[in-house]
Amino acid sequence: MKKRIKPTKILEYVLLFLIVALFLFPMIWMIVSSMKPEADVYHNLTSIKAFLPSFNPANWFKTYEEVVSRFSVGTYLLNSIFYGTTFALGSILVNSLAGFAFAKINFVGKKVIFGLLLALLIVPVETILISQFTVVNALGLVNTRLAVILPAMASAFNIYLFRNFFIAIPEEIIESAKLDGASIVQIFFRIMLPMAKPAIATVGVLSFITSWNDYIWPLMVLTDKSKFSIQVAITTINTTQPVLINQVMAVLTISTIPLIIVYIVAQKYILDGLGGSGTGIK
Repeated sequence: MKKRIKPTKILEYVLLFLIVALFLFPMIWMIVSSMKPEADVYHNLTSIKAFLPSFNPANWFKTYEEVVSRFSVGTYLLNSIFYGTTFALGSILVNSLAGFAFAKINFVGKKVIFGLLLALLIVPVETILISQFTVVNALGLVNTRLAVILPAMASAFNIYLFRNFFIAIPEEIIESAKLDGASIVQIFFRIMLPMAKPAIATVGVLSFITSWNDYIWPLMVLTDKSKFSIQVAITTINTTQPVLINQVMAVLTISTIPLIIVYIVAQKYILDGLGGSGTGIK
């Protein structure tokens, strides 16, 4: 006997399909627009051809060759990879240390400090940009790569995430390590951190994405074009005459590919991390 599909289940799948289509629509249009001559992008807007690449395969990668020859896309891409990678590694180290301290170390005023830390979650980042720039300028870091990486490395959300993972690890494990003569540093790096792989992956990926998509801060602290990230460079490309829409879409496509790769590789750990499970204890 065949199992009857409930109308609510059909409605659920229809809604999910519509949501997926809504999110994929801009990406599909962006990719196919980069695979056709500029004239075709405008001519095909009102037909199904808007979602199809050029019928001539020779045009599929021609736009990418043109935009790379006009602009230093490779340099901008490498800059973004450098910023994203170093920012992610720094975020993992800094936030995990702070999360470990809040989870397993007793010190005066811990609850008060942690409460103030959580209160920072409601403060918009844009409200502190000016004061942040003032500090960076006073340190003489303006127009350096450190100015892009250092200021936002510590995050209240990431500290909170690591703290939750470390709290779930039993105290008996730490006590056993202390009895074996392990120092607090050894306990952190050899026991606690390996058990927090989902949190590490989550913080690493989210930090990489945050750095990759950041536009305002790098634009404020960098003046040397050779140090621009891909997001800042997109604005330059979008305002340099002649502005060709297919080339703009090609650069946007290039800037999206690394994020997709990172997410695909780490999605299992991200789901575990945001779900609050997976401390590494068997």
